[in-house]
Amino acid sequence: MSVQISGIGVSRGIAIGKAHILQRGELEILEYAIPEQYIRDEIQRFRRALEVARGQLREIRGRIPPDTRPDIIEFIDTHLLMLEDSTLTVAPEQLIESQRINAEWALKLQRDALVEVFEQIDDAYLRTRKDDIDHVVNRIQRILLSEGEPQETPPDSHLQGAVVLADDLSPADIVLMHHQGVIGFVTEHGGPLSHTTIIARSLHIPAVAGAHKVRRYIQDGETVIVDGERGLIIAGPDAAMLAYYRERRREVEQYRAALERLRGRAAVTRDGRAVELLGNIELAGDIAEVLAAEADGVGLYRTEFLYMNRSDLPDEEEQLAAYAEVVRALEGRPLTIRTLDLGADKTLDGGEDAATNPALGLRAVRLCLRDPALFRPQLRAILRTSALGPVRLMIPMISSIQEVRQVRALIRLLQDELDAEGRAFDPAMPVGGMIEVPAAAVAAELFARELDFLSIGTNDLIQYTLAIDRVDDEVNYLYDPAHPAVLQLLHRVIGAGKEAGTPVAMCGEMAGDPCYTRLLLGLGLRQFSMQANAILEVKQVIVDNDTRELEPLIAELLHCHDFSHYQRLLGRLVTSPLAS
Repeated sequence: MSVQISGIGVSRGIAIGKAHILQRGELEILEYAIPEQYIRDEIQRFRRALEVARGQLREIRGRIPPDTRPDIIEFIDTHLLMLEDSTLTVAPEQLIESQRINAEWALKLQRDALVEVFEQIDDAYLRTRKDDIDHVVNRIQRILLSEGEPQETPPDSHLQGAVVLADDLSPADIVLMHHQGVIGFVTEHGGPLSHTTIIARSLHIPAVAGAHKVRRYIQDGETVIVDGERGLIIAGPDAAMLAYYRERRREVEQYRAALERLRGRAAVTRDGRAVELLGNIELAGDIAEVLAAEADGVGLYRTEFLYMNRSDLPDEEEQLAAYAEVVRALEGRPLTIRTLDLGADKTLDGGEDAATNPALGLRAVRLCLRDPALFRPQLRAILRTSALGPVRLMIPMISSIQEVRQVRALIRLLQDELDAEGRAFDPAMPVGGMIEVPAAAVAAELFARELDFLSIGTNDLIQYTLAIDRVDDEVNYLYDPAHPAVLQLLHRVIGAGKEAGTPVAMCGEMAGDPCYTRLLLGLGLRQFSMQANAILEVKQVIVDNDTRELEPLIAELLHCHDFSHYQRLLGRLVTSPLAS
């Protein structure tokens, strides 16, 4: 008898193979005191563990074929860089020395402090970067506990054609196992925004995350099907089910081959409507993937990583260098830089008190306007970058017109300063705002008249509108981009931009999900910004559709009060490109 288990589909596609159960076990970290005379020995033990961890990652990197895409290798390099960062190297040593504790406990304390910083971030994408900390820390802990590299990782031949089921997997695990022949992944934890799942999508490996306790119900070596589109794991499938999924797998392969033929083709609908496809980045190094995807530019540059996990603030010159690297690489394509979107937590001011509710507290533009010493260097760096190419400045989490006017006043002041110093900048640099607070969406007409462009941040807008946290396993089933209230807000913002002649983009995850592309085209969206690996799929939907056919369906949907009819209309607009 077959068994079906549900999770979160994080990488589309179909995998059919034998289950390989990866059992690593929970790490038991105990605290114990270190006598003063052995403190130096304990620090040396910690340093040896760091070096072993570096060696493991270098070995994995060395086993990656040279023709592997650079953006995938960069994820391994990111973990190697973390092993050189003082927050994971020097800080635990200081804890060992000051508190006279064992290395494992010192590393745990430092890990907890770093994760707390990320948990204060309201941006769901940035918040999941704490997974990278856990992956690197767990690698060090296993070495300290004399476990080393897990023995459950078998030789290459054992993984050929396998579907790996694990508690969690690191980016290094995914890359290594892919080259050992793994064809699918299932994890009990994780979600769609982690670096691990981003790699799985980049490599076109079907994957399901958040499948709680899946290893209890599936035996090692049992035939399993991973449906990364629907978030399903099927164990012990019968002949009919196997035949059905083999046919779906063939269709997926044909679909992906067709996507490659879109390279070099403009994103234009069948009725001649041009659509701009932009990339989202968080580090200067991400620009290579954006260029490889033939994006029209960068619609969202998250600048927070310049500020995080450090005791000091990045100065104007450091920020200028980071922004300039991106704008030069874009070679005339537009760059949209979002100003700092962090809260008043330990990363910024060294304080000990965390906000009771950081999502609704002193963060983003509120914090920046409260602390000009924090905001001014970034604004000056962005203004100076604007002299190097087409740069747009985007203000996050706006909720009142007064905030916009304060930012504009500060920009004018800084322009005068730069002018007096003889420093170049673009005096006409566009200033826009992120519509991610329901109040801003409801008052979109006002913001469209005050700003040069708007960008809809659907991740937060949906969460705030529906009062749910999408990375909370207990309530994320309520996260619904097609909820009637969400669609009404999107319609209002896009309509306000059209009425005022103000461009409207979307930079939230919804923009990069091809299931919603028809819906957004029908609403009138013409600028989409997304992770680079989603661009071809979204482009395929764009070139296959005629907005004249979609717009009447949207008009009917927005005025529909019958739930059953609403669902039928939605079914015609929200469709998966991989659905059979």
